[in-house]
Amino acid sequence: MQQTILAVDDSEAIRKFIMLAFKLRSFKMLIASDGMEALEVLPNHDVDLLITDLNMPNVDGFELIKTVRENPKYAEMPIIILSSLADDRDIERGMSLGANSYLIKPFNQKKIQYEVSKYLS
Repeated sequence: MQQTILAVDDSEAIRKFIMLAFKLRSFKMLIASDGMEALEVLPNHDVDLLITDLNMPNVDGFELIKTVRENPKYAEMPIIILSSLADDRDIERGMSLGANSYLIKPFNQKKIQYEVSKYLS
């Protein structure tokens, strides 16, 4: 069965880069431009992994992670943060809210592919 990744970032360039990183893999890719859109997409799809930015309009990544983790349906879903926020407090906050990995922008395709491969096969 095809596994699904939801990529959430307000930057179209980053969303395209993530899509490109998994183009040759057999994942189904969904995208959202902010946390609010992601929360609308999630209930309509079987999402296996979430990749999210933190700095986004409407609902930011911190609030998205918190909201997702409050839903028992998504308690075990891996969450990877992909952010330009490199401060230890931001990393600690993201991880304490329930993220599984934290990648700092800029990043390369191999790094994000490796992180995803830790959770999906």
